[in-house]
Amino acid sequence: MKAMITNRAGGPEVLQFAEVDIPLIERPKQVLVSLKAAGVNPIDYKMRQALNRFPVSHPAILGCDGAGVVEEVGSGVSRFKPGDEVYFCQPGFNGRQGTYAEFAVVEEALVAHKPKSLDFIQAAAVPLVLLTAWESLYDRVQVQNGMKVLIQAGAGGVGHIAIQLAKIAGSEVATTISSEEKERFVRELGVDLAIRYREQDVVAMARHWTGEQGVDVAFDTVGEQVFSQCCACCKVYGELVTILLPPPEIDWTDARVRNLKIALEMMLTPVLLELPQWQKHQGSILTSAADLFDLGSFLRPQVLQAAHAAHVAFTAA
Repeated sequence: MKAMITNRAGGPEVLQFAEVDIPLIERPKQVLVSLKAAGVNPIDYKMRQALNRFPVSHPAILGCDGAGVVEEVGSGVSRFKPGDEVYFCQPGFNGRQGTYAEFAVVEEALVAHKPKSLDFIQAAAVPLVLLTAWESLYDRVQVQNGMKVLIQAGAGGVGHIAIQLAKIAGSEVATTISSEEKERFVRELGVDLAIRYREQDVVAMARHWTGEQGVDVAFDTVGEQVFSQCCACCKVYGELVTILLPPPEIDWTDARVRNLKIALEMMLTPVLLELPQWQKHQGSILTSAADLFDLGSFLRPQVLQAAHAAHVAFTAA
């Protein structure tokens, strides 16, 4: 099969097309998927830049998100059969292979039937960002009806899914954006307050929006100084969830004085630490999301045109 591989860390130039063996099912609860599209996420270039920090095999096939058709199933697989259209997120950790290839063997627990309303490219853009947003807002904190929620970088991959999840839960949503085009986009997703962070004071805007009380939940998808900003935006006894490590030099005064509940989210943990129960949970999330897609009540994934071009280039290589 064709695959994009690398044997060393570095920039995009370390990625090379190669012919490699089609992977084999080695355990009863695995499925072989013929990939039709692969997603590209920040974790992919972070792995490429620091390959030795991650438990990958060499040559490494990167990529976490994929969508395709089941070709073969292990003897213990019960939920899928050859011909099923599926989507999934599985990083190439601990002997696994990523999705920058024509085929991938995937743990059944991580796989879900592809939403019928999405094509393969749209479906491949969904899993990692959706799992991150879902676990952050529904598992790490419990976003509920009537809450006021601040989502940082609402036009981004995780952010635009998070907005829709918060609205489904019945929350009012504020988000930060940088341009008129992005403001139009998040307004279409149902945002109640769009804050131009380059021109407006995010903390002041969030507090004014909440009658000077602060938001119930702040979701940090950016890190660094934005984490501190989120602390200042939260109400007393509010909640903050972040997908990045808080900066080491942070002043924790706002968080401490407000008695904030702070949660960390890393959706790669179930595969990184080999946690079957949580792998199954992630597959269940994708199943629930597929139902929401197909009911038309949820989720419009935003796919960059560059992703389409990359997909065409790969399949034509």
